Amino acid sequence: MSKTHTDNPSLSTGERSALFRRQYEALSSSERSTFDNWSRAISNYTGWGLTDKEKQERDVRTKYESDLKDCQQCEKWRNELIKTSPLVIFMTESLKKSGVVFDQSNMPCMKCDEMRSGGFSSDGVIQLCYNRLYGKGHLETTMAHEMIHAYDQANFDIDWYNLEHHACTEIRAASLSGDCTWFQELLRGNVGFLKHHQVCVKRRATLSLLANPSCKSEKHAEAAVNKVFQSCFTDTRPFDEIY
Repeated sequence: MSKTHTDNPSLSTGERSALFRRQYEALSSSERSTFDNWSRAISNYTGWGLTDKEKQERDVRTKYESDLKDCQQCEKWRNELIKTSPLVIFMTESLKKSGVVFDQSNMPCMKCDEMRSGGFSSDGVIQLCYNRLYGKGHLETTMAHEMIHAYDQANFDIDWYNLEHHACTEIRAASLSGDCTWFQELLRGNVGFLKHHQVCVKRRATLSLLANPSCKSEKHAEAAVNKVFQSCFTDTRPFDEIY
């Protein structure tokens, strides 16, 4: 039986293409379907054989699919945490007692440009940044952090443009949410022992204040944090102690 090899170096490009065409036409309909699906998958994965326009379309589609997957994962984790996380359940109940209800409807998973995992807006919405999360535990901490801000707004007269007010709620959120546990700090590359929790809380609060329009500089943020630190750090409401 004679064999025809498509990798024969003596074949010209035209002869090679014609040979591929004959081999393709010799396939059954089911074999062609399998080959076509395989070929499209390879092209989409590698970009081989695609025009520049098709490559751009592939990149957009791949990015969209990746974002959709991350968003759906965030929503799945959020829904599970609302039902199973002792920390999130406690904060949900504390907020309800304060006259504020938080559930899936006002905790949307969204894409964020900033280097943050979540945010709280004064209109009562908690944003969960699906593209900045590295696990379910991180999302739990993020949800608790932002829910503490919501609790503070519901129970205290907060002026978000007043740097000392903002510093106080950031201190409480960083301290009470689990944001400054040893494990969370290890993930950030920060390791310490002497009053490490307090050091972390001050650093995290200062970083948050830098985004406040009223903040003039890092020194301005640090001064606000230091001024209110003792009173706000020791205020663990609605918890009995630091989580």
